[in-house]
Amino acid sequence: MSVAAPLLRPGHTNCAGCGMSIGLQWLDEAFSDQRPYLVVPAACAIVTAGAFPTTSYGVPTLASTFASAPAYATGVSVVAELNGESHPTVCLAGDGGTYDIGIATLSAAAERNEDILYICYDNEIYGNTGGQRSSATPEGAVTSTTPRGKVERKKDMMAIMAAHRIPYAATLSVAHRDDFLRKLRLARDTRGFRFLVMLSPCPTGWKSSSDESIELIDLAVRSGLFPLYEVFDGERYVINARPDGTDVREYLSRQRRYGAAEVEITRRQIAAHWEVLEAMEAAFPSHHHH
Repeated sequence: MSVAAPLLRPGHTNCAGCGMSIGLQWLDEAFSDQRPYLVVPAACAIVTAGAFPTTSYGVPTLASTFASAPAYATGVSVVAELNGESHPTVCLAGDGGTYDIGIATLSAAAERNEDILYICYDNEIYGNTGGQRSSATPEGAVTSTTPRGKVERKKDMMAIMAAHRIPYAATLSVAHRDDFLRKLRLARDTRGFRFLVMLSPCPTGWKSSSDESIELIDLAVRSGLFPLYEVFDGERYVINARPDGTDVREYLSRQRRYGAAEVEITRRQIAAHWEVLEAMEAAFPSHHHH
């Protein structure tokens, strides 16, 4: 019996403590019996592969232009289906290629309900080009282009994707392995356009310690900053984990990209976001209970 190469091979260029690496290893585990085709736009995730003609990816991987991973993936998915292949098509993109530069083709593929699993590892900056702000950067966060802290709020990408009424959208936490793998498998077994977003620690951009990455995401979930939830068909909501009273100050203080002023702003935004989420789940509950 031949053993498939790991999806992420040893010798790749990812930084220690990078959330995207963990995400890839768990994607490998969830898709062990169905090797995916990967489509990756300009992102840290395409630098991961290394220099041509070698690659650190153990599956066929197509590098797309920054703005068009879902368009490339549409072609890959359609041709795979025409050929009768059982290789799922997976887009792996950062927040720059998802929230900003790639949002037009992302919206188009979602609206057509292409058979694509789109995974965004959101490290809240343009991590590959020097750490500039993106629309996923939180209010108050210092980046190379917002030295005094970003003044706008973070874009709500889950709400945007839910508005496309795609079959499945969910948030992923690298600190909640069972929930992460369950969602990957559910997405794997769903047809049509699926959107998953993980908050992806980036020690260089977050100015955090690389050995605290998992702990940071755990704090983000427990404080309510990063809600774990699912949206089915754009209209049915399931909350997977609720805040446990942990103060978000703990999360913010372990990253040198935040100042003291951000604590109160962030607390208010968390409370407001949860008010909406709880109302949505109460009004539009899903029959999917986990």
